[in-house]
Amino acid sequence: MKFEVDLSALFILENEVKQRMKAQKIDMLQGSIWNKLPQYALPVAATGILEQLFNASDIAIVGNFTGANRTACVAAVGANSPIIGLILNLFIGIALGVNVVIANAVGQRDEKTIQKTVQTSILMAVFAGIVVTIVGELGIGILLQMLHVPSDVYSYALLYMRIYLLGIPVILLYNFEAAIFRSIGDTKVPLEALAISGVLNVLLNLFFVVVLKMTVNGVATATVIANVISSLILLMKLRKTKKAVHVNIKELHFDRGCFNKIIQIGLPSGIQSAVFAIANIVIQAAINSLGTIVIAASSAAFNIEIIAYYVLNSFSQACTTFVGQNYGARQMKRCNKTLLLCIIEDAIASASVILLVLFFGKSLLAIFNNNPKVIEIGYTRLMIVFSAYIFSMLYENMSGYLRGFGVSLAPAILTILGVCVVRIFWISFVFPIHKTFSTIMLAYPLSLSITAVLIFILLMLYRPSHRLLKKS
Repeated sequence: MKFEVDLSALFILENEVKQRMKAQKIDMLQGSIWNKLPQYALPVAATGILEQLFNASDIAIVGNFTGANRTACVAAVGANSPIIGLILNLFIGIALGVNVVIANAVGQRDEKTIQKTVQTSILMAVFAGIVVTIVGELGIGILLQMLHVPSDVYSYALLYMRIYLLGIPVILLYNFEAAIFRSIGDTKVPLEALAISGVLNVLLNLFFVVVLKMTVNGVATATVIANVISSLILLMKLRKTKKAVHVNIKELHFDRGCFNKIIQIGLPSGIQSAVFAIANIVIQAAINSLGTIVIAASSAAFNIEIIAYYVLNSFSQACTTFVGQNYGARQMKRCNKTLLLCIIEDAIASASVILLVLFFGKSLLAIFNNNPKVIEIGYTRLMIVFSAYIFSMLYENMSGYLRGFGVSLAPAILTILGVCVVRIFWISFVFPIHKTFSTIMLAYPLSLSITAVLIFILLMLYRPSHRLLKKS
């Protein structure tokens, strides 16, 4: 019964999205900003949440329909989350470079650069996806061993990742395509594609696991198929659109100048996110050392807390795109106003979601695994991690603001220092003294608060709107 409710809710979400959202892009260069930020950010948040439902539905279904092996299967999918995050965060960060380059070109009304950037980004996504798949298949077994995945979980975790890696090319293609649409203010199309593929993913999960009696191989296969569909939908939309972002498959070509711009802005952001994920892999290894129950609890909690994070992060992405377009048009006052409004509106939206999640937290955890110990440990994670979100919200929006100006390297370095170094130090030196789950989780508020302070100092010293206006 629980899954009938969840599935129907997903169908309702898809219908509401189609009925309430308009197809027109958002004009970021004129008029009020405060009401346009949620129009941009909330569909981005909903897209991320639907994307996370791929993983969440995997965990929920194997946690309820794989019999005696359910806890091991939940732990297997969860143990792979940091690895998946490492791969995706790197390339989603690079895709932000696509967003900024196109947004700047939109502000300058440079359609030639827009076209070159779109074509180059499509080729980048496919080529990078193939390379990651090959390298990943060769090294995944060794990486899982390095993470100290328990023996009863290892075989399931390896099977899941071998199948998931086959879908990396289409997953990266979707994220680069979504960045293209968002750069011109169209956040509806990526959301619609994920809504369709998200429903398909849940249906296929149920079919493969409940009907065909598969385990993690069933949910991994469903995830790959669903991602194929979402990437193809966006590709078809890009082929049919008459806007500057139109794609003609036969005319795709690689432009070195656009590639260099994308890498200059996107690579530092991607490396920042990837190193961020490496720090989380270190945390996951510590969690793995506490046993299967703790792994399952942490995995379930992560798939709930990430909903609030996507809301938080969506305003950062809005900040980057709005600032990117207005910087291209040399409207510096609108850039500064965007940052202030993003922080205020993000705080309101994130707080609302966090309170809602905490209120229903234990019931939500029970969907993934109704073991009382799993629920208790999972709720502990929610409480501690959410306490750090005020710092995360501040540094994400300030970093997004800087990226909109093309300032990407300095925030990346400071985030690596503030988040990654602090977390690795904490797990290496503090956790061995107090080997508890709560000790591990305290790494989040500590590292995020330090990072927020560092990014704020950078912003005050650099003052990009004043500095770049003088140069122009």
